[in-house]
Amino acid sequence: MNNTAKYISELLYRYECVILPGFGAFLTKRQPAMIQESTHAFFPPQKLISFNSQLQNNDGLLANYIATAENISYTDAVAKIQRYVLWLQNKMSAGNRLELEGIGAFYTSVENTLQFEPYQNTNYLSEAFGLNSFISPSILREKEIKTVLPEVATSTVTRETYKEQVEAIEETAPIAFTPEKRRQRPYLKYAAVLGFGVILGSLALYQVNTQTNLENDRITINAEREIENRIQEATFEITSPLPAINLNIIKSEENTVVENSETEETTVTNSSAKYHIVAGAFRIKANAAKKVNKLKAKGFEARLIGINKYGLHQVVYNSFENRLEALTALQNIKKQQDRRAWLLVQEL
Repeated sequence: MNNTAKYISELLYRYECVILPGFGAFLTKRQPAMIQESTHAFFPPQKLISFNSQLQNNDGLLANYIATAENISYTDAVAKIQRYVLWLQNKMSAGNRLELEGIGAFYTSVENTLQFEPYQNTNYLSEAFGLNSFISPSILREKEIKTVLPEVATSTVTRETYKEQVEAIEETAPIAFTPEKRRQRPYLKYAAVLGFGVILGSLALYQVNTQTNLENDRITINAEREIENRIQEATFEITSPLPAINLNIIKSEENTVVENSETEETTVTNSSAKYHIVAGAFRIKANAAKKVNKLKAKGFEARLIGINKYGLHQVVYNSFENRLEALTALQNIKKQQDRRAWLLVQEL
């Protein structure tokens, strides 16, 4: 049994567009509550369903829902939808009227166009669950009846009579009018002055804090720039001299053998040059010798300058007697060769 129409109906509660691949798309549009004055009918808010036959590309919504609901693969769900669409097309081509439960009916018009008639008995707006339409009878309002009471005759008192009575009273007991003094409230004045002072103090404190923060930021930026410049211009000076290397030479009649010479010695001593551009330091001397050969192949006067305090063999690009020449060469090497190169100041 193919329950594709049921799955489409369930998806319409949550989505505004549900596409049946190869057939068309069901669209929903929210309609607010309304009242028909002619019939006194009240209708709750609802979703109006329409159909668009131009939207036929598979967006995966219906297929994924069927695969989850029936515990089948996505491919099987797509095949099931295709069989359902083929069945719908065959029914429509035969001129039959198709009814999708809870959704609406399809039929072919006289102009041989597909028409859709949505059902009005299903409200897909979940917010209006439990709200039904109803018809309210007309409310008959009672007309207000005004009764006119007869006027009661009263004795008329003229203005002159009041005046005569007032003059008689003033002759016996004169009326003295004293001006009323308004109660003064001095605390309001002090409260206003205090409030104005608090506002001015707050503004001044805010301005001082702002200026202080700006000044601190400026000092921090200048300090960072100064530190960065010093780091870029810094040179490393090693004051402790390297230990002397003693070689034990054994002379024989035919040749001279030098002990502890597993690799070819490439150390050259130049006591006058104390500015050295370091290319690296190696734990194994053979690796240091390979680095020297590579730098020599590039045209540098590379050499080993001995072992540092960490027991590493140091390789330099070149050595200089003049500090300015060494710094210029260091800048070029950092740009062209290796930015990790650094300047060692040490007398060998």
